[in-house]
Amino acid sequence: MSNIYLAYNFIVSPKEPATEILIAELGLAGFESFVENDNGVIAYIQKEEHNNTILDDIFVLNNNEFDISFTKEEIAQVNWNREWEKNFNPIQVDNKVSVRAPFHQNPIPIGIGIKYDIIIEPKMSFGTGHHETTHLMIQHLIELNLEGKMVLDMGCGTGILAIFSEMKGAKITDAIDIDEWCYENTFDNLELNNCKKVDAYQGDASFLGFRSYDIIIANINRNILLNDIKTYVNCLNDNGILLLSGFYQEDTPVIDAETSKYNLKLDKIIERNNWVALKYALQ
Repeated sequence: MSNIYLAYNFIVSPKEPATEILIAELGLAGFESFVENDNGVIAYIQKEEHNNTILDDIFVLNNNEFDISFTKEEIAQVNWNREWEKNFNPIQVDNKVSVRAPFHQNPIPIGIGIKYDIIIEPKMSFGTGHHETTHLMIQHLIELNLEGKMVLDMGCGTGILAIFSEMKGAKITDAIDIDEWCYENTFDNLELNNCKKVDAYQGDASFLGFRSYDIIIANINRNILLNDIKTYVNCLNDNGILLLSGFYQEDTPVIDAETSKYNLKLDKIIERNNWVALKYALQ
């Protein structure tokens, strides 16, 4: 394996959702890891895996809604752990859930104290708790009774929501992501958190077949959700709960219009910096 990397420093305006889309597309193109900053993101790829046309099919770079520029430099092999230590700070959600990396100290209790301590080795997978949508989904799960429930974490990223589901007493949780890196990263994080009741799979909604769940978590993006909501509903048990996020507040009407076709009732909306997470109950 090459010890030489190329670093692309992308300056993105407006930063969201363009940065999130850019990272997803670059990951599919072969970039190995990403470090977000105030201006956008730095993307790394091994020099031997690089070619001069690698950005030609990155759709977001040609989208007139966003202004994206970049510079490129050759660097020595990156110490990813050091990069994570610099850029991944521990967080706490509602003074109940701590999300931290293995190199962080145990959380200091606040108020009545932290009840759940989740350890995440983020690598290049989505879902460290820092992004608004993951934070919102954790808030929804804090309020839900997961004891003995069958749970699906669709588009699991790092596996953080599946891990939290087991901590809250879920009987079995399936964690599914189409991305191979996310799939492998989920296994790493399941081991870090001593999970015994989470099964990880690589695939998309077509993988679900005739599986059934009491609670389905889908933190993906608007277009995938709109396409897959019918599949999720077909997998929901009676009185099941569907949690959806990965989109902005202004996207709520189109999501709600689609869910209304399938006897789902909007039960609760949580918003954070214009991102939303919706809780639906199957009637």
